[in-house]
Amino acid sequence: MDLKQRFQQAFPAAFFLEKDIKAVNNYLQQQNWLQAGEMVIALEKPGEGNMNFVLRATTNQRSFILKQARPWVEKFPQIDAPVERVAVEAQFFQTLQNVDSINPYIPKCLGFDANNFMLATEDLGKGADYSFLYQKDNLLTDADIDGLTQYLSALHRVTIPTDFPTNLAMRQLNHEHIFNFPYLAENGFNLDDVQAGLQAAAMPYKRNVALKAKIKACGAIYLAQGKHLLHGDFYPGSWLKVKDGLKVIDPEFGFVGPAEFDLGVLFAHLLMAEQSSAVFKTVAEKYQQPIGFQEGLFSQFVGIEILRRLIGIAQLPLSLDLTAKKRLMEQAAKWIMEEKITL
Repeated sequence: MDLKQRFQQAFPAAFFLEKDIKAVNNYLQQQNWLQAGEMVIALEKPGEGNMNFVLRATTNQRSFILKQARPWVEKFPQIDAPVERVAVEAQFFQTLQNVDSINPYIPKCLGFDANNFMLATEDLGKGADYSFLYQKDNLLTDADIDGLTQYLSALHRVTIPTDFPTNLAMRQLNHEHIFNFPYLAENGFNLDDVQAGLQAAAMPYKRNVALKAKIKACGAIYLAQGKHLLHGDFYPGSWLKVKDGLKVIDPEFGFVGPAEFDLGVLFAHLLMAEQSSAVFKTVAEKYQQPIGFQEGLFSQFVGIEILRRLIGIAQLPLSLDLTAKKRLMEQAAKWIMEEKITL
């Protein structure tokens, strides 16, 4: 059974998004998402999506982005995922649409169709995500840092709608791959296929009972209801570099939780991307901590994100050799065991 058949079996009445101009035109007309005299003339992938299937629709008048959530992770179809995530993303964008300090960094939400798990957003223009940071000697610019910290500072202070979804199913999926799967001694994922020697380097952390207890406790905090609106996946793959500068996309993991998680993920990826000490200092200075921010919890989330990326299934295009990864894992474990990073 191919993916289209799998989708149609699960949702017989739903529209399946694919590069079929005639079918997409018909769908968009039914949704009243096209303007008078407008028609789609081209469809292309704007990039490789991790969670969802995404197309850029070019019409005779403009272009926009179509994103469909399917009951699996697009990059890993063997992993089931809740289709409701697209509703979270739509509400996330709608909540932030009129927040002046965030609006410049996000696409406008043009349409949401819950029945077909479809979201239409503004096309921010052709660009690339910030995964280039993982390669040697690529540093964030001052403008990038300003954007990231302004976005995150403002996001963690937004007034949250009372009906904002818990997004629990997505958090449970993420929880498995952040707080559990990487630490299973036998999980069927051979790290030596990623890098020779990595499996053996990971074993001390998989067998460390005290460390795993700390990770489990942080996982419970992640799953609990928090106080701040979070992006939920604030790493270079969710940052887009376009002509107008930095944009932040893909908030399908968004939820109301601990601000320390978003900032912890950011710091972890800056560490894995070998950013300069000046970058870390500037980020720490410019991020405005909300009241009650816990630096100890932040440090633990930094360590957990580093470990799960190095020994879990969600691998990154890192340029780190095995020795560098071992050093990072050792430091990450110390942070998880409550050695604080000083901001």
